[in-house]
Amino acid sequence: MNNKSLFIGVAVFIGIIFIAGVSMYKSQQPSNIAKDLLPALERTGAPEKGGSGAKVTIVEFFDPACGTCSQFYPLLNNLVKKYQGKVKVVMRYAPLHQGSEDVVKMLESAHLQGKFWPAVELLFANQSRWVEHHVSNPTSALAGIKTLALDHEQLEQDWRSDKIAKIIARDIQDGKTLKVRATPQFFVNGKPLLVFGYDQLVSLVEEAVEESY
Repeated sequence: MNNKSLFIGVAVFIGIIFIAGVSMYKSQQPSNIAKDLLPALERTGAPEKGGSGAKVTIVEFFDPACGTCSQFYPLLNNLVKKYQGKVKVVMRYAPLHQGSEDVVKMLESAHLQGKFWPAVELLFANQSRWVEHHVSNPTSALAGIKTLALDHEQLEQDWRSDKIAKIIARDIQDGKTLKVRATPQFFVNGKPLLVFGYDQLVSLVEEAVEESY
């Protein structure tokens, strides 16, 4: 084999390796969820913050009793501030801890009075007062929420209502559809966070911002 033939053979081999490497890299990247699952991703009326016209949406399925959720909360706020007007966060309920289903009903009832964010911040900041050994105490959680300026009587009526029960049931079913088995679970513009971590979430958001703007 002459040098020219050897050079061509090596070049072809390198090209094949490169293409295979690119294909493998792409296969490892988060892909959009299937179109038939998109209706399960967002719910009209769910709590959200950030730019109303934002092109990047972070959907978080969370449990207020989840310690990791409370740790990620300020980090999500930082992302909304960093990409002001470009990124918004939508919160969905995934009450996986024992007793949390009643607590998220209380949160949604506070949401009806425009107090979701103060309520969830209060619960996150005081988890040790109403969560013990990963079990939620709804009575203690409710006592905390009632320290906020809201209509307590209306709150009591709402969180026990069929209306709120249906909203929570919808989020639970959507979580099952999307295979949410732990909290927090994030989706960015339809892409699930496959490798959990804050740096990984930041990278996914940065990628979405670059693609959208």
